[in-house]
Amino acid sequence: MLDNMITGIILLDQEQVVQYVNTATEQLLGQSKRRLANQPFQHLINHTTLKMSILDEVMQHGQSFTDSEVTLVVDNKPAMVEFSATRIRYQENTLLLLELKPIDQQKKISQEVHQHAQLQAAKELVRGLAHEIKNPLGGLRGAAQLLERELPDENLKEFTNIIIEQADRLRNLVDRLLGPQRLAQQELRNIHSVLEKVRQLVGLELPPGIVIERDYDPSIPDFEMDHEQLQQAFLNIVRNAVQALLPRGEGHIRLVTRTAHQVNIAGQRYRLVVEIRVIDDGPGIPAELADTLFYPMVTGRDGGTGLGLSISQNLINQHKGRIDCASWPGHTEFVIHLPLRK
Repeated sequence: MLDNMITGIILLDQEQVVQYVNTATEQLLGQSKRRLANQPFQHLINHTTLKMSILDEVMQHGQSFTDSEVTLVVDNKPAMVEFSATRIRYQENTLLLLELKPIDQQKKISQEVHQHAQLQAAKELVRGLAHEIKNPLGGLRGAAQLLERELPDENLKEFTNIIIEQADRLRNLVDRLLGPQRLAQQELRNIHSVLEKVRQLVGLELPPGIVIERDYDPSIPDFEMDHEQLQQAFLNIVRNAVQALLPRGEGHIRLVTRTAHQVNIAGQRYRLVVEIRVIDDGPGIPAELADTLFYPMVTGRDGGTGLGLSISQNLINQHKGRIDCASWPGHTEFVIHLPLRK
């Protein structure tokens, strides 16, 4: 009966060693029963958002525990589940019953809707701010130019030049916040030519200890794209990965391409998409930034502008694509889907 359930079931003994898993757990965690059996549960988990001490409390006090959203990473593969733990008695033994109900698909749909709403809200906010900022900046710059012509002393023009330069800097910042609002003329290109250009550009500034590895699927066909804008989108993501690795001066960044079938993007189903993964083994994204990662001006780095991922999301969105992120200590992965065929 347990093997026919769609909910993952795990039985742990009092030392939290796995005594039984059902078929749904094998599929969920991508591990066979043989590999999972007789292993301490905590040793199987690379990372989890669950406080593992809760399992001790359930075993000691017998009070069941439920969490509607827990991430479990096993063999570097994340699974998002609704998690519950219950103490039970079976044949004179006290066991811990874990139930894992997968919610990955529902969460992805929810995240996509939230991400789309987030993008639209950010656009409206930035457009409003841009209008309020650029108008007085234009007047400020024009007044400084007029004042410069009237100044009798050339040395004083140094100060008007500073006003003009700073006004231009702020205007450029606002333009970057807005980002390109429409695609330029698209043409048939291969995604690997874009990624190779990004690798070449980033490679010029890489310290010796940081390595970019490629794992490409050469069978991916060309498709219509604005290659310069996609190059900018991927450049921002890869540079973020480099910045995450710089404090320790070493690490690996992997560029992986594959095709995926029957993928939903913004409510539209596509028969074939290209899937690009940018993976680094840095410290991971702070949990407090996870939900606002693509907001403009949100950054976890000192001196960062927080514009790179927001601009990347906008450019990928204009290509009718989607960008997702999964991160835990030692692993950050951006996954981009771009349609090839409807």
